[in-house]
Amino acid sequence: MIISFLAGLIFGIGLIISGMANPAKVLAFLDLAGNWDPSLIFVMAGAVGVGFFAFLWARSRKTTLLGGAMKLPVVTRIDRRLIIGAVMFGIGWGLAGFCPGPALVGLGMGVPKAILFVLAMLAGMGLYELFERRRGG
Repeated sequence: MIISFLAGLIFGIGLIISGMANPAKVLAFLDLAGNWDPSLIFVMAGAVGVGFFAFLWARSRKTTLLGGAMKLPVVTRIDRRLIIGAVMFGIGWGLAGFCPGPALVGLGMGVPKAILFVLAMLAGMGLYELFERRRGG
């Protein structure tokens, strides 16, 4: 629990320092045709780089550093559901300036827009679970 807390704390602080928790900065990054702010490219490139090497290392392991079973994604196919989910994620990110991690940071900071976003995100997750159960998935 302590390691999970510290990892989340470091992640949240990184989101604040990088500007990813600031919806105005994120929306300026997404505004390619207007007043574009490219500074978040470096944040994303750093995250992709860290993630790439972390997954590469994780593939060579059978257990996590804490001894649990290593559970990596097994589905590699790009299908209709993935594309629809990615489009919905992008629309939500573009409208609100939040994605899930920064929205939780904003929630912790009491940002009203983040509170609404997290409520909508939780409702969407609940609907997904409901539809999956009905679908038999």
